[in-house]
Amino acid sequence: MKIPRLVLGGTSSGVGKTSITCAIIHALQKRGFSVQPFKVGPDYIDPSYLSTSAKKDAFNLDVWLMGKNRLLESFVSNSKSDISIIEGVMGYYDGFGADSNLASTHHVASITKSPTILIIDASKAARSVAATALGFQKFHPNSRIKGIILNKIGSKKHESLCRKALEKVDLPVIGAIQKNSNLEFDSRHLGLIPVKENLSLKQKIEQTSKIISNQLDVEKILQILQNPIPLKINSKKFHKKSKITIAVALDSSFNFYYHDNLTALKREGADIKFFSPIKDKNLPESDGLYIGGGFPEILGEELEKNQTMQKKIKRLSEDNIPIYAECGGLMYLTKSINYEKKTRKMIGIFDAETTMTKKMKLNYTKGKIISKNIISDKKHFFQGHEFHYSKLENTSPDSKFAFELKIGDGIKNHLDGMIQNNSLASYGHLYFDSSDYAKIFVKNCIKYSRR
Repeated sequence: MKIPRLVLGGTSSGVGKTSITCAIIHALQKRGFSVQPFKVGPDYIDPSYLSTSAKKDAFNLDVWLMGKNRLLESFVSNSKSDISIIEGVMGYYDGFGADSNLASTHHVASITKSPTILIIDASKAARSVAATALGFQKFHPNSRIKGIILNKIGSKKHESLCRKALEKVDLPVIGAIQKNSNLEFDSRHLGLIPVKENLSLKQKIEQTSKIISNQLDVEKILQILQNPIPLKINSKKFHKKSKITIAVALDSSFNFYYHDNLTALKREGADIKFFSPIKDKNLPESDGLYIGGGFPEILGEELEKNQTMQKKIKRLSEDNIPIYAECGGLMYLTKSINYEKKTRKMIGIFDAETTMTKKMKLNYTKGKIISKNIISDKKHFFQGHEFHYSKLENTSPDSKFAFELKIGDGIKNHLDGMIQNNSLASYGHLYFDSSDYAKIFVKNCIKYSRR
C-alpha cells in the first residue's frame, strides 16, 4: 500500500514540533489534500492539537506499547487520507534508555519507512545550525532526514546566515519560522493544555497554523512526499456484532484515550456512549464503564458538585458492573483529591486519598498481571506507561492489586491496578491490542448484562 507520509522530528523537546506539524497539516489542506495525523509516543495531549488542525482523530504510534507489527498495522489501517503526517517525540534519536533507539521518533520513521523533516531551534545559533543538521544526518547510517525547518529565526540577516551555512549540508531548507512569542502554546505541569479543557485553543491553533504555514515551502514538502515506499500488513481484524454498551467518560476533566482502544472495544462488540462526569446527572444505560485519564484536580470543584453522578457510579460499582479506570480515572474513584490546599470529595470506591506532588512520574512500565481481573483472565507480562503528578495516600492495608511492576512506580511499592468489586483502576495506561484486554473487558460486560 502506497501511503504518502512524512515525519516531523526535532533536535530536542521544545523546538516547536506541534505548532509546525499543525501548520503543515493546515498548508496541505489548503492545497486540497486530506491529512491523517499521528503522534509518536504515549502522549495524549499533543494529539488533541493535531486532531483540531486536521479535523480528524490523531492516532498514537508507540513501539513500547504496541510492538512493531501492531504499530505498523495501526498506521496502515488508519492512513485513509491523501497524506499521513507523524509528529515526533523529544529529540529525534531519543529512545527508551541512553543507548537505545527503542520507541524513538527515528525508530518509528524506520518502521513506517517514512521521510523526515528535522526541526531545529535556531534562536541561539547561526552557522552552528549546519553542524547540528550534519550531526543528525550522519549519526545513523539511514537517518531518513530529507529536509530542515529552522524555527525561532530572529531576523532576515539571521535567516540568511543560517541558510548560507546549510548550503554545505545536502539538505533543503523547507521553512524558516520567524520568532514570535504569540505563536507559542501555553503549557502546564504535564505539557500543553488539552484542547477539550480550553476551547479557545481551537482558534489559537488555526491562527498559529496559518501564520507558520506562510513561512513554509509547501512545494518542497510535496516533493519529499512523492514516490512513497509501499507498506504491507498481513493481519485482518473482524468486527463482532454489538452486544453490550460501555459508557466512556469524556469531557474537559477526562479525555486521555487511545482511539485504538476505543476501536478495539467496538470491534469486540461494544457500543460506546460518552458521558460527562461534570455536567451529566444520568449515565447512559450501560453494561460497563471506562474512565480514562485527564486533569480531575483542575476541575475538582465541578466534579465534587456533581454528587448525583458520583453516587450513581458508586452504586454501580457496588452492584459489580465492570469499571476500568486509568490515572485521572483512578483519582476520581478515590475518596478525595487534594490540590492547591483544597480537598475535593470524590467517589470513594477505593479506600485511598489522592494528593498532588511537585515531582512528575513519567515512565514506561513493565510488569506482571498477578491476579485475575476484568481485563485479564490469566497471569502474564505487560508493558504500558505512567504519567502523573499525584500519589495515593492513606491507602487501606487491605487493598488488592492486579499488577506487579518491574519498571515503574505504580500506586504503592511497585504495585498498581487496585481492585474493588468489579472495578480496576491504575496509574498505568495500557494499549488494549497488546493483549486480549478489550475482548476480556467486553466479555465481563456481557456477563454482567446477563445476570
